[in-house]
Amino acid sequence: MDIKKNIDSIRNDFPILSTSVNGNKLVYLDNAATSQTPNCVIDSISDYYKNLNSNIHRGVHFLSQKATEIYEETRFKFKKHLNANSTKEIIFTSGTTHSINLVANGFNNSLKAGDEIIVSSLEHHSNIVPWQMLCEKTGATMKVIPMNQEGELNLNAYEDMLSKKTKIVFVNHVSNALGTVNPIKFIIDRAHSFSAKVLIDGAQAIPHFKVDVNDLNADFYVFSAHKFCGPTGVGILYAKQSILEDFPPYQGGGEMIDEVTFEKTTYADLPNKFEPGTPNIAGVIASGIALDYINGIGLDNIKKYEDELLSYATQKLKTINNLKIYGTSQNKTSVISFNIGDIHAYDIGSIIDNLGIAVRTGHHCAQPIMDYYNIPGTIRVSFCFYNNFDEIDKLVNALNRAVKMLS
Repeated sequence: MDIKKNIDSIRNDFPILSTSVNGNKLVYLDNAATSQTPNCVIDSISDYYKNLNSNIHRGVHFLSQKATEIYEETRFKFKKHLNANSTKEIIFTSGTTHSINLVANGFNNSLKAGDEIIVSSLEHHSNIVPWQMLCEKTGATMKVIPMNQEGELNLNAYEDMLSKKTKIVFVNHVSNALGTVNPIKFIIDRAHSFSAKVLIDGAQAIPHFKVDVNDLNADFYVFSAHKFCGPTGVGILYAKQSILEDFPPYQGGGEMIDEVTFEKTTYADLPNKFEPGTPNIAGVIASGIALDYINGIGLDNIKKYEDELLSYATQKLKTINNLKIYGTSQNKTSVISFNIGDIHAYDIGSIIDNLGIAVRTGHHCAQPIMDYYNIPGTIRVSFCFYNNFDEIDKLVNALNRAVKMLS
């Protein structure tokens, strides 16, 4: 699909884009926080509660069996999309954070004092805090891959950190704060040469380009549905089957059991072992519809169009006096973080919000990045395939108005 030629039709799929803010048409540029939801996804949630509402995996009646069938078809969609080897490697969670915590818990009994784990400087707090907690429990030590002014990782330093003590490496595929695309295939290959496992936070990558977990040879790959036009409250954890089989359950309850007695409980096979209780059935099914939607547009088409948006926005923003962009890697997704002179990001964000421009301000749950640049935060604009070039012009005009008001 040629997105440029079909942009009006695509935008019509997203009802929220017709919202008015103080008499101005909404310009939504906070897609790295959460993407918007097309009608087909919204309709699928409504359809589930109107026509399917039943618990899954447990009932012999028609509704339960039909809901189970569609739920498991969704698991197959993600298996196929990621090129995983089996549906047993696809675990549904409540989000990326839940997925990371599940994996961290799996290492509780195998890590010990003297072991080392490696994180990058570019991580979201969700890919820092669970590992710090793991270190506190086990006595393992965390090492940090440094970054440079362009927002890229120092790979020489990374290689120097690796040793036989290294047990886990966890890195985001794309920085949520800067848009940097990390060379994760290299990172994974080097970690594996020391027999270390690797978790990739793919929350900011999945919406923008195709991911093949077999080609990457990732041990774990995690992301959230609401980043690619799906609903909130659904996460996807890919993990190699052999690793999941060795992991203990993360939570206990119904569905994840084989047999329960008061003396002993045995656990179900994958993937049920890690999916206790009643899941977000409507959300999971809707996530599969969202995946169908973006694949219908085509991730190659999405990447090409968003790269054009990024290039155009970067050049337009550079026309604003005293504007400084943070994160200038040559390989990045459609995210731009910046500040303008000494004006606080929050003040600018508040003014342009009144003009209908939705951006993110603050540290973006990535305080170590802000500390590196010695700033409290940035203004972040993040684009999706339903944004257009006219919205970028409106953003720049609004920023110029804000600067005049605050100078």
